[in-house]
Amino acid sequence: MSFLQKMQQRYTTKKYDSTKKIANQKIEELKEILRLSPSSINSQPWKFTFISDAEVKKKLSKVSWVNTEKILDCDSVVVFSRLDSLAAFEAQIKKELPKGAVDYYKEFIKPVPEAKIKSWFDRQVYLSVGVLLSACAEMGIDATPMEGIEPENYDKILGNTDHATLVAVAIGHRDPDDFNQPSKKPKSRRTLNDVIEVV
Repeated sequence: MSFLQKMQQRYTTKKYDSTKKIANQKIEELKEILRLSPSSINSQPWKFTFISDAEVKKKLSKVSWVNTEKILDCDSVVVFSRLDSLAAFEAQIKKELPKGAVDYYKEFIKPVPEAKIKSWFDRQVYLSVGVLLSACAEMGIDATPMEGIEPENYDKILGNTDHATLVAVAIGHRDPDDFNQPSKKPKSRRTLNDVIEVV
């Protein structure tokens, strides 16, 4: 099956089969795939937390709005966080990036207000969300991106001090009765001509 066909079949899973688990090898592959995610100037202002522990998932489920059952029944929850300290970020890039990348940050990013810098961080993290969702489609893993969570409470539960939660993705295997799968509810997208322009 081609990647296009897999993307045609992927969907936002609404109900998981809690008895089905993802093979550990696939989880390890997803971790490495996320590590390889692209970011502007290779900035990597992020952390990815994989949670499969039932007790931690239970705590997270209580601060996940309408996503409670997804959190409880999925195999794992992947939490995407951005670095929350500019000083820590600057120390990181000074240590890990070439001079040209650091100079770009100092000239074009650092002079703007802190909120805009953190917004730039956020955009890098969201690139990795797309990478994970695409990888899951390719690997036959079902996934649910979730902004419907309480980030500050996630941070408390996970003990985040240097990072701030942005979004979570539940991963696992769909329940056969999930109403949202394409065989029961055809995928709805705008037409190609509405979203693609060729110049």
